[in-house]
Amino acid sequence: MHLIDWIILGVTLTFIVLYGAIKTKGSKNVEEFILGGNTTPWWTVGLSVMATQASAITFLSTPGQAYHDGMGFVQFYFGLPLAMVVICLTFIPIYHKLKVFTAYEFLEQRFDIKTRTFASLLFLIQRGLGTGLTIYAPAIIMSSLLGWNLNLMNFLIGLLVIIYTVSGGTRAVNVTHKQQMFVIMSGMFITFFIILSYLPDELSFDNVLHIAGANDKMDILDFSFDTDKRYTVWSGIAGGFFLALSYFGTDQSQVQRYLSGKSVRESQMGLIMNGILKVPMQFFILLIGVMVFLFFQFHEAPLHFNPNNVEAINSSEYKGEYQNLEKELKGVVNEKKEISMLYADQLHQDYDNKELHNRLVALNSKEKDLRDQAKTLISEVNENAETNDKDYVFLYFILNFLPKGLVGLLLAVIFSAAMSSSASGLNALASTTAIDLYKRNVKGEKSDKHFVSATRVFTIFWGVVAILFACIGTLFENLIQLVNIIGSIFYGTVLGIFLVAFYIKFIKAQAIFIGALISQLSIFVIYYYDVVSFLWLNVIGAVLTIVIAAIIQMFMNNNTSPTEEVIETT
Repeated sequence: MHLIDWIILGVTLTFIVLYGAIKTKGSKNVEEFILGGNTTPWWTVGLSVMATQASAITFLSTPGQAYHDGMGFVQFYFGLPLAMVVICLTFIPIYHKLKVFTAYEFLEQRFDIKTRTFASLLFLIQRGLGTGLTIYAPAIIMSSLLGWNLNLMNFLIGLLVIIYTVSGGTRAVNVTHKQQMFVIMSGMFITFFIILSYLPDELSFDNVLHIAGANDKMDILDFSFDTDKRYTVWSGIAGGFFLALSYFGTDQSQVQRYLSGKSVRESQMGLIMNGILKVPMQFFILLIGVMVFLFFQFHEAPLHFNPNNVEAINSSEYKGEYQNLEKELKGVVNEKKEISMLYADQLHQDYDNKELHNRLVALNSKEKDLRDQAKTLISEVNENAETNDKDYVFLYFILNFLPKGLVGLLLAVIFSAAMSSSASGLNALASTTAIDLYKRNVKGEKSDKHFVSATRVFTIFWGVVAILFACIGTLFENLIQLVNIIGSIFYGTVLGIFLVAFYIKFIKAQAIFIGALISQLSIFVIYYYDVVSFLWLNVIGAVLTIVIAAIIQMFMNNNTSPTEEVIETT
């Protein structure tokens, strides 16, 4: 990186942290610290909701996902707009009417304290893990870039987020989200057009998309009913709907964003804004990943994108074998470049491109085989090395091919996204701990100032926990998938509890608590044995919770004596 990149990165991050801390310093009561004093306009609600979901993982991992697997991941978001409508019509009016600080307060009013506590604990577990991953993602960048210790980077990034979240609470999170989203979208649009400018002059954008299609990167829609496939239209609409409904409707990190709205209408408009813009935004980010793939069809691509692994193997006895694989890959890339240009030339001619398409498919298969061989060699050097390099693809492109200044801006994009989602997570974790666990169980009368102080302490506590989670993090398959897998394991059960609370009045506290407990244990088993794609866990978890609770309630009703019924109704 050049000096100008460091300046841009440093100034951007410093401004966001100081702006958030200074602008919102001095929250005097719980309502102001947790709900921002209910003064947030709808467009800030919308941007804050989007920024909370758009973590560094989104901008670091999603392009890498598209680079390897194409645009199909966008189907994951197809159920989101439908979920926004349901939340606007049902969840928001009830939350505002009851004047709750957290979503889980409502559960005690509808059921009892143990159901509220159980839902809160499920949230705390999965959001604590998720927040750790949002810190871990940008730490990978700086660790690879500077050669600094990864755990040190986790600590520094977590500390930056803790500073302004502790200072201003929800208002600090909301006001910084506006600047973060501006930096994020500006950087991504600039990058898109720069990649276009790097492609051969003789190729139009239409040609480029056809080449991507020939490489199976533009298969956006899959209408198959195969439950083993992770991303289809149906898993996106069904599983994505339930995941979005539970994430935006019951996850305190999102609920807290729109509970801070000036009114029910302002909160609803903010969520509708998110519903309208989210799918196009994700499509665009995936398209950037496809554009990076196309860039490497005409420029030399590395055999492996993780620089730490490459450095390790070049210092080992397998260096010669690795270099031979690099030479083979160079030949494959050169041939792909020639075939791609021929394919583009013949697109508008009366010519069957099937032969060229088949040749591209064969070359892609050969390239994948070479990369797999490289991963095997890396594992020989260090059996504990993380050989999955999807999350390094976009990072590699940023650091090696973008012009001076823009590298700093793109790194600021990724850090801004990390800070936005991490701050929302810490804010929600602290609020849930303070309101649903501490305040509900603490003895004696306490002042508002006491609970504000307690929330700040819990913010620091969860910041430390998130940093510790980040220190034991792993790339798994792909960060964007890992975050959604964690959510899918827990969200279905929590959503089932809320759906019963909202819509199924005959189910009472004891039945829903037992049903939710059995459902969550069942989801653990289903995931462990990999019965279905993770997106379906959201549907299964919600349905299991509702069905089991309903059966238990009917059984309990049948075993209730007439005398007991009279007592209950009186």
